[in-house]
Amino acid sequence: MTELKYISGFGNECASEDPRCPGALPEGQNNPQVCPYNLYAEQLSGSAFTCPRSTNKRSWLYRILPSVSHKPFEFIDQGHITHNWDEVDPDPNQLRWKPFEIPKASQKKVDFVNGLHTLCGAGDIRSNNGLAIHIFLCNTSMGNRCFYNSDGDLLIVPQKGKLLIYTEFGKMLVQPNEICVIQRGMRFSIDVFEETRGYILEVYGVHFELPDLGPIGANGLANPRDFLIPVAWYEDRQVPGGYTVINKYQGKLFAAKQDVSPFNVVAWHGNYTPYKYNLENFMVINSVAFDHADPSIFTVLTAKSVRPGVAIADFVIFPPRWGVADKTFRPPYYHRNCMSEFMGLIKGHYEAKQGGFLPGGGSLHSPMTPHGPDANCFEKASKAKLAPERIADGTMAFMFESSRLGEKRMHVTLEALSSSWKEMNRQKAQFPLAHPLTISRSPF
Repeated sequence: MTELKYISGFGNECASEDPRCPGALPEGQNNPQVCPYNLYAEQLSGSAFTCPRSTNKRSWLYRILPSVSHKPFEFIDQGHITHNWDEVDPDPNQLRWKPFEIPKASQKKVDFVNGLHTLCGAGDIRSNNGLAIHIFLCNTSMGNRCFYNSDGDLLIVPQKGKLLIYTEFGKMLVQPNEICVIQRGMRFSIDVFEETRGYILEVYGVHFELPDLGPIGANGLANPRDFLIPVAWYEDRQVPGGYTVINKYQGKLFAAKQDVSPFNVVAWHGNYTPYKYNLENFMVINSVAFDHADPSIFTVLTAKSVRPGVAIADFVIFPPRWGVADKTFRPPYYHRNCMSEFMGLIKGHYEAKQGGFLPGGGSLHSPMTPHGPDANCFEKASKAKLAPERIADGTMAFMFESSRLGEKRMHVTLEALSSSWKEMNRQKAQFPLAHPLTISRSPF
């Protein structure tokens, strides 16, 4: 595979044209009467026209045919995707899933769209406020099919197998320990090369941003320059029998046919693009004296709510780092949180749960449900010699953390809780036993 090229920077105003068509970008205007190479000019808006300039998102695409050149959309089976958070009663228990089983290609071919399974979510997709968490389990490429999401942005976390993602802006290769974001309305198709698995965080009504750094200063965490945007690439390809465009709209799937590949954008410019990021580039902040800083210091991306400092969803990682805190219980502390915490594991062994929590699985801790290290971790860390040590080498765990949304918190889907979902089991970690207290009696 030829090495792909990218443009560097988060949220930048960028411009790109396929080198096979030099001069394809119009000069000095967005929508000339006749575009170079007789291309069609099309704007993709990711925000309202009148949003403040700092939050206004849009790109101009110059394509061989406009994207409106399709037949009518028709409803299709939505498979394992759902946004019905009321199909089961709420369950506050700690939940853990074993690694989700990938279908064997020899038994049934499953592409990215057919392999989407919704685990949990909250909010209202019709009012464009909330989130959903999905997994994808696939073994074959999408071929002459593409997908776009009218409901929100997709943050994709591959765990097993690399993804070659074709977009209207160009191609991205995304491997485990990398993430990508496909923003609302962007068409994409995914090639896979083996049995492939990963996680998806979908947010409605907002876009992902870099977290504010506050007293950290100008540098740290995920640096903007490390986010990569694809360069323009196009194919001028007729598709006998029709190319299928799949749209997720208000939680349902619809399909339309067209005669050509949708990846016919010869040039583009703007700040509304897909992008990827390598988690190894995260600059870790940590305590160098005593106690813990809160895990918010590991936030890569955030999707803000209307309440200052409260996110609809945060994407947080727990990367390799040094632990040097003195007089401190170093593993994650015992916790009851007003937020919902979904955790996944890309590789390695999560420090607070050495057994049972495996790569490709997951866990969910609902608001105010207690959680924390298992008994073995507690005993070991309580007796450990507190020398500087490496933590989480060879490991990458992550968390999708969400606040309360509207009148609902995170709900688990029927499939995720069903006994027919063979890889699901309730968390069975052994937690520490109570220690007897030594009480000084008062002489009075």
